[in-house]
Amino acid sequence: MIWRLIHFSALLLGTIASPTPPSPPTTNTDGGSCRIYNSGRSADCLGRQLDIVPSRQFPSTLEYIDLSYNELQAVQFDDFHHLPQLRILLLQYNNISHIDHDAFKNNMLLEHLNIFNNSLEEIPATAMTPLMNLKKLYMSNNLYKHVTLADSFSKFVKLQVLSMGGPLVMGLKKADLQPLKNIGLQGFAIKCSSNLNYYEPGSLEVIQTKQMGFDMAIDQLPNALPHMLRDLANKTFSVIQFRNIFEFMYYKGEEDIFQGLKDITAHQLIFHRGKFNENLLRMALMNLEVAPVKRLRLQYIDFARSPTFVDSGAVSSITDLALDKLDLWYISNPDVLRFDWRFTWFNKIKELSIQHVYFNFVPCDSWIEMEGVEFLDVSNNRLQNEFLFNQRCDYKGSMPNLHTFNVSINDLTSLRDLSLLTREFHQLQVLDFSNNKLGSAENSRDCVWQENITWLSAHHNPFVSEALRCLPTTVHYLDLSYCDLDQLDLMYFEKATNLKELLLSGNKIKFIPFKWESPSLQSLALDGNSFGLISKASFQDMPQLSRLRAGNNPFHCTCELHAFVQDTLSKRNVNLTDWPWNYRCYHPEALLNTVVSKFFPGQVACDTRLVIIICVVTTAAVILLLTLICYIFDLPWYTKATYQIIRAKYRYHKEKAAGESGTFTYHAFISYSHSDADWVREQLLPSLENNKNSYRLCIHERDFMPGKWIIDNIIDNIESSRKIIFVLSRHFVNSEWCNYELYFTHQRAIGKTFSDVILVMMEPLDPNSFPSKYCKLKKMLSTKTYLEWPQQVNQQAFFWAQLRSVLVKPTMTRERTHSVQSRTSSVGGVSVIGPPIVDRRPEVEKTNADKEAAPKNEINKRNNYEPENQRQIPIVAF
Repeated sequence: MIWRLIHFSALLLGTIASPTPPSPPTTNTDGGSCRIYNSGRSADCLGRQLDIVPSRQFPSTLEYIDLSYNELQAVQFDDFHHLPQLRILLLQYNNISHIDHDAFKNNMLLEHLNIFNNSLEEIPATAMTPLMNLKKLYMSNNLYKHVTLADSFSKFVKLQVLSMGGPLVMGLKKADLQPLKNIGLQGFAIKCSSNLNYYEPGSLEVIQTKQMGFDMAIDQLPNALPHMLRDLANKTFSVIQFRNIFEFMYYKGEEDIFQGLKDITAHQLIFHRGKFNENLLRMALMNLEVAPVKRLRLQYIDFARSPTFVDSGAVSSITDLALDKLDLWYISNPDVLRFDWRFTWFNKIKELSIQHVYFNFVPCDSWIEMEGVEFLDVSNNRLQNEFLFNQRCDYKGSMPNLHTFNVSINDLTSLRDLSLLTREFHQLQVLDFSNNKLGSAENSRDCVWQENITWLSAHHNPFVSEALRCLPTTVHYLDLSYCDLDQLDLMYFEKATNLKELLLSGNKIKFIPFKWESPSLQSLALDGNSFGLISKASFQDMPQLSRLRAGNNPFHCTCELHAFVQDTLSKRNVNLTDWPWNYRCYHPEALLNTVVSKFFPGQVACDTRLVIIICVVTTAAVILLLTLICYIFDLPWYTKATYQIIRAKYRYHKEKAAGESGTFTYHAFISYSHSDADWVREQLLPSLENNKNSYRLCIHERDFMPGKWIIDNIIDNIESSRKIIFVLSRHFVNSEWCNYELYFTHQRAIGKTFSDVILVMMEPLDPNSFPSKYCKLKKMLSTKTYLEWPQQVNQQAFFWAQLRSVLVKPTMTRERTHSVQSRTSSVGGVSVIGPPIVDRRPEVEKTNADKEAAPKNEINKRNNYEPENQRQIPIVAF
């Protein structure tokens, strides 16, 4: 607001205050060509050290030309002759001393002409005559000595803003401005010499304008001011500004030179610069007490005490100054606040703004006198805690109408002191203490705030999280931007139940609290912090949230962030006000600076339920597949058999650590089913053992060692036999123990061929009907020649010859030193000393065939060669 008003003042006066031009803006000063832009409608030639107008560079379509801050000497007739569309021409801050009469002949559309601060010795009235569409004309601060306007100016009926005059103009005459009497202006500014010599009454009477600016120092002619004010009487202005009204000396006269103010209706009166003593300021304020002026501003004035001022008591005080607003800006002497030794002139001010005055003490009576103030702005000063809050003052009943208090940009450090000061301001609603040093833990305890505070600005203060508890909880609006917060105290937000808008931009917040409850919050700003994670659950306890600004954070582009963005954009309950360009990935490195809107992770990677389903289905499929494989290949049986053989081999090697190797005890081990035992005893054994070249054969009924584990016996005897004969039948396939013997035979043959295996087929068998566990047997039947037992008697002799040829001619084998059995000379006779061999065949297997149901004594009778002095061994069939 301050700079906007100052800019208006400068624009109004056309910066006619100083004959020394301000420094030009930083530009290209290499003498280069102008920059043509905006499709050939604009030309930028600012600050290029041009001494002539580069008209050849200008296309005929130009509407805007900026030639300010150059070294132009003159404007020639052909400089702008080919630019009929020209509307704005800026020539300020050059050294132009001459403008040709025909310079603007073809620029009849020109609306804005600025020739401020040049070297013109006369007003170029003839050159401007064709400019009937002229709306803004700035021609002040030139070297002409008179401001007499030509009659042609009366035709500028569209003119809105006019600034004129210069440092050589010594005064005004009544006829000087007569051509303007029928033109209604928006703004008019006049500049005269610092040594004003004359002012003819009625000179400004013809001016009709809403904004009036005087740059006239009346040091030598103070009596001219009443005439000027009289010329403005009975007129209505939005702004009247007096600049440097006394430039070199303080007014010491007794005459009230401001007495004409009471007849002027103006919304705002501005005194910019100039010297004011106590007497002059009192004269102005006394007239403003009865003048219909609503606003008064004193800015950059040089205030001093008057040595002749006499304080005659309450009569000398200003007590009836009723203004909507009083601004005291950039005044070096803070005594201006108490110019008459009292603060009574603040009594009926509604809005009081005291900025850049740097007062360091607030007397107790000042608070009492400001009873009418509704808006108090003491920002941009150097106030400290003890300057603003005096513990010796009684603040009860003070500032009864204050609803807005601005103490921003000061040196306050204690929230507690500030709360104690304002707790008596019963109408206080808006509080601004931004840009201070508030927020430390030790100075933010035991705060007591007025319950009417609904708007609080605290940005740019070094807050710690604990200090949030010292803030008023009744606020609807809270600005905590740039307060160095690294985390949030949720306890405060639980109490601030009316909070609707919260600004936390530019802090160092590292994470968004998961359970952040704020039921009334509607707008939230979290941009420019340090958190990277944000999810749908972050704001789930803010049901009223409709606006969110969270960009410029180091986002981790994860599934949570993607889900939050998609959910927010699809539901449209929350408007991301800075989406999408302020949302960029910071992590992972591969996505650095990637716009979040272009981050699309895979559905499987982000959908937890889908991942669980896939894992469960995959696991179930693997388990099912393994189960099926186990079922097809009978893996449990192989596992069990492998375990048994490992145990048996361990026991075998432990019991027979010093055993012999390289020779065999038996020529062949016979593996057969219990149902085929008769054929083995009655046919196989006699044919191979009872002849000239007999074979030593191993069968379980006769040759297994009593007391040993069945598995150990099987392995031991298979290992001690040169050949293994399998008597194959349907009963063999259904025998569990036969399968063991086949498996152990396979283990023995690992790394070798099956040349030691002899297959005898008792009956026709289909290998495809075998159980899956007989896969090795199927392979042998498909790759190895087997012998078939003929049912015809005349063919059986050839069968035995074939079998003997496969077994090879018998040789002497080693005797088993550990055996407790003895053979007789009778064919098939078996004599065994020792306890009976435990039946190694499961009882379940005996029910597989009707023949296996025969009692054991029937089996015993089939052994014809058992000695009478030996106990018969029970036959254990497979």
